[in-house]
Amino acid sequence: MRFAEDRSNFLIVVCNFTPEPRFDYRIGVPFSGTYQEVLNSDSALFGGSNLGNLGEVHTEDVVFHWRPASVLLTLPPLSVIILKPLELVGHGVDEIIDSQPDAQG
Repeated sequence: MRFAEDRSNFLIVVCNFTPEPRFDYRIGVPFSGTYQEVLNSDSALFGGSNLGNLGEVHTEDVVFHWRPASVLLTLPPLSVIILKPLELVGHGVDEIIDSQPDAQG
């Protein structure tokens, strides 16, 4: 994860440096909601095969990587995907953290 000065503004960067696509690749995320795929280096815009997540992914209430929610991703081969949470824009981090269920519960 890459945080801005305001830690409620962050990106999740996922890299697949193998020549094989990865389907249903689960990663933990800090907050439930929808994450926009703001960059997919395999996009046809960059000469890629256009394999990806159709622009966004929705979280599941599955604890993973010590995070309270997770997403299933399609990772194109030799690619980088960057996700940005849609619901967090304009919210303070304390308000968001207080509204989340306990990851252990």
